Amino acid sequence: MSIKPAPPLSHRARIIPASPIRKLVPLAEDAKRRGIHVYHLNIGQPDIATPEEFFRAVHGFDEKVIAYKNSQGLAEFIESMIGYYDRISIKLAKENIVITTGGSEALMFAMMAVAEPGDEVIVFEPFYTNYNGFAIMAGVTLVPIATDPGTGYHLPPKDEIERHITDRTRAIMICNPNNPTGTVLDLSELELLTDLALQHDLFILSDEVYREFVYEGETTSMLKMEGLEDRVVVLDSLSKRYSLCGGRVGCVVSRNTEFMESVLRFGQARLCTATLEQVGGAALVNTGDKYIAPMIDEYRARRDATYEELMNIPGIVCQKPSGAFYIMAKLPVDDIESFARWMLTDFAHENETTMIAPGPGFYATAGMGNQEARIAYVLNAEECRRAVRLLARGISEYNNASRN
Repeated sequence: MSIKPAPPLSHRARIIPASPIRKLVPLAEDAKRRGIHVYHLNIGQPDIATPEEFFRAVHGFDEKVIAYKNSQGLAEFIESMIGYYDRISIKLAKENIVITTGGSEALMFAMMAVAEPGDEVIVFEPFYTNYNGFAIMAGVTLVPIATDPGTGYHLPPKDEIERHITDRTRAIMICNPNNPTGTVLDLSELELLTDLALQHDLFILSDEVYREFVYEGETTSMLKMEGLEDRVVVLDSLSKRYSLCGGRVGCVVSRNTEFMESVLRFGQARLCTATLEQVGGAALVNTGDKYIAPMIDEYRARRDATYEELMNIPGIVCQKPSGAFYIMAKLPVDDIESFARWMLTDFAHENETTMIAPGPGFYATAGMGNQEARIAYVLNAEECRRAVRLLARGISEYNNASRN
């Protein structure tokens, strides 16, 4: 008897893209099985130890049952976040915060709250790849606007942005400091976004996960921009600030009461965020800033080492980033996807190789980023240098093999 095939999957299931950050993982794992050491510059996973306060708080949790908690979040964690924002001169009330399962859930809730299926959200490309996945899940159309590597991926002029605004546009989404480019928007750019939001009746979705990671100059939160009190939605997370990526603890922040009530209802549908992670997260946030300054100094050294080595590669195009812990670089190869795979399948020097994140996954526009890669300087400075030197050797060998 023949077996009928299963029913077809949904359109969104068929079109959601694989993560450019993770899709080469099987090749990296295979390389490791062959005894090759892989330097991971492909993913923003800090190697800095998670502060011990997190573990002490979790070990000290003495409730006998891990029960459901408030859908908005643990009271002590919300209070810790109110204190954190107060330290950066942003006054919030309890109702302005909903705790989420990482910044990812914060992003998903925000998109679903501000836009109907088929509505549009403007993004500046290259952008954090998971924006695209969450937009597909929410039925939202991302409208990409290109930024220029030659200007350090700063915002284009106002008229260029306005050409992309339609009657379906509901929001402009930014990441500041930026993943994947490391760009830090200056005050004039934030004022430009403020003007656009007010003139065209739009929300600003501001991903500020890398807020502390600024090495030169300064920026500010969109929550501080005057006149946008009911239009700004901030997406935040402890993942990078406290090296807590696997903790999956974040929050949505807004002074728009109607918006926050809707986000809370989304939160009620998934019941609550994990209890122990919130307990540990509150302990981390309550430590204040004592871990922040040394961490930023360390990442500045890593950035400088990585950029210095990259600039030794003939034909490379990149700007020294001012924030986050990424460099978006145009490499002298014809096909970055092919090259990134080749580095894992065909290349090794002294039994080592380097893994990068191919650029096309950070774009919504087809054909963009074919020579670009995101490089995450999340290893110590000497390992970053070694990894980029391997990358340089790989580029030379790859291009020689292609010509032959």
